[in-house]
Amino acid sequence: MSDVLALAGVSVVRGGRRLLDEVSWEVEEGERWVVLGPNGAGKTTLLQVAAGRLHPTSGVAGVLGEVLGAVDVFELRPRIGLASALIADRIPGGERVGDVVVTASYGVVGRWRESYDELDHERAGELLEALGAAHLVDRTFGTLSEGERKRVQIARALMTDPELMLLDEPAAGLDLGGREDLVRRLGTLALDVAAPALVLVTHHVEEIPPGFTDVLMLREGRVVAAGPLEPTLTAENLSETFGMPLVLDRHGDRWSARAERPTA
Repeated sequence: MSDVLALAGVSVVRGGRRLLDEVSWEVEEGERWVVLGPNGAGKTTLLQVAAGRLHPTSGVAGVLGEVLGAVDVFELRPRIGLASALIADRIPGGERVGDVVVTASYGVVGRWRESYDELDHERAGELLEALGAAHLVDRTFGTLSEGERKRVQIARALMTDPELMLLDEPAAGLDLGGREDLVRRLGTLALDVAAPALVLVTHHVEEIPPGFTDVLMLREGRVVAAGPLEPTLTAENLSETFGMPLVLDRHGDRWSARAERPTA
């Protein structure tokens, strides 16, 4: 297997604040990683580096066999699927859902003068169907619920058949039903051997889909623990990551966590 991501001593400093601090991390083909940590841990910053949208202040970031700073990122980015609020916020509210998905082929947000063939539209429709969103194809993005928007964003991120798929808090803002439906669909994607390497960022262990293989745990820009999911996701590591005593439970192929009850 070859490295999809290879970060060596990566730090990101902005405005005098160290957002990532000497992060070393590797993702290989076929792996499905979840990145866990509290607010301000550096999760989204890490994903922006992995997406080729942010260069490290120091260290080396290898993405899909290329090194950031020595590659044309506009050629690299189409090989990476990214579902993030940063992109969703740029999508015009009046954009038709089918066009939101198909425009990923050109790496643009908002339909302009590009031309697409029937195969492009067929692929967009198939991706929306796989995510339970085929009925939304002629709706405008601004009329969608939060859960519907999440599914459309993921379909868009898959449009170019990427080699790396990055999901930044895909279940944020969803109600219980919406979260469970999305987690189930992401679990199906994770179990597909033809799917790209996956990296999913979340605050909550309850949002880890079945089929994910590894976990990276961050606190204040530093790696607390990283490795295969089962031996690495422990109450001890989780407590250190979130800075409080936590109890971790497993229910089949799902997880849950809660604060440890204080002893009398």
